[in-house]
Amino acid sequence: MDPEDLRAEIPAVDDTVYLNTGASGPSPRPVVEAATDFLERHEYEAHAAGEPYGMAYDEIGAARDHVAEFVGADPADLALTNSTADGISRIAAAVDFEPGETVAYTDLEHPAGILPWERAADVAGLDTRVLDTERGRVEMDAVKETVDEASLLCVSSLSWNYGTQLPVAEIVDVAHDAGTRVVVDAVQSPGQHPVDVAEWGADAVAGAGHKWLLGLWGAGFLYVDSEFAAELEPRRASYRSVDDPSAPGCDLSAGAQQLEIGTVSPAPHVALGTAIDRIRAVGLDTVGDRLERLTDRLKKGLGERLLSPREYESGLVTFRADDPEELVERLGEDGVVIRSLPDGTVRASIHVFNTAADVDRLLGAL
Repeated sequence: MDPEDLRAEIPAVDDTVYLNTGASGPSPRPVVEAATDFLERHEYEAHAAGEPYGMAYDEIGAARDHVAEFVGADPADLALTNSTADGISRIAAAVDFEPGETVAYTDLEHPAGILPWERAADVAGLDTRVLDTERGRVEMDAVKETVDEASLLCVSSLSWNYGTQLPVAEIVDVAHDAGTRVVVDAVQSPGQHPVDVAEWGADAVAGAGHKWLLGLWGAGFLYVDSEFAAELEPRRASYRSVDDPSAPGCDLSAGAQQLEIGTVSPAPHVALGTAIDRIRAVGLDTVGDRLERLTDRLKKGLGERLLSPREYESGLVTFRADDPEELVERLGEDGVVIRSLPDGTVRASIHVFNTAADVDRLLGAL
């Protein structure tokens, strides 16, 4: 599939220059249709046949297999969640922390990678530690210092504020040498770059499909290494957390699925399978090549306002603005969608469906 064919499937960009995929990607028609088709089959046909649960569980299993294969995981090590924040929160609430332990995170983390650990610190009497970075870069000596005597480190695979790729595998090696578990917020990676959780070696990886995969809201996923899963003590459990809901007691499932709870709509995850297939049809190599060309064009036009790296790393491009909120509002009125960031900067997100004309429209508006 050519990028232009994918663009033609996305109604949101018919009359809008959409440059905010890093927040939420606009879904192609086939992705929305996949969810609609499932809902109609489930609500009309499966109920009429007396099999709403059986059909739903079949679809959940198929979606789990689809996502697991895409990120290089064993399906037994993958839980389906509502979002990245949901996945990280489930881990934070399941680790059997002792009072006085230390959890750490980088200063690049989205609130989804901060608030669960701060809440765990409040509840369990933990200490928190922040790994300082410089414009989206981590120094390995600083990583070593941060993970020293820390129980867990949360780190992003790709920074949401600078668009920099972090050396996840190297960070994991350093942390594991210190006996520190690593949880990765990977939400900005799938759909931009290949993701292989086995290569990263992290203890848990949380992601979702509503950004660069162009899926629907509600399709999160959480990889948990089997050894780490065996150490977890989830505070919440229900019939999808166990192998046999009718058995006495509460014997949790051995893997990541112990973190799943109860009845949820499979529709977002069914649609995620279609979204993954759409990105695969375009090809991640094509995605990378196009993002590099378009972000180079944007960065050249931004000149000294650019804050993201000059060399290509991702489709996220952050730059300075005198009044970010006013700029975003003004551009929105002109049909150009970008976003401001909490640190007083502005970010444009360029994906494979964007064009050189989109970039030039933004530069012209600026």
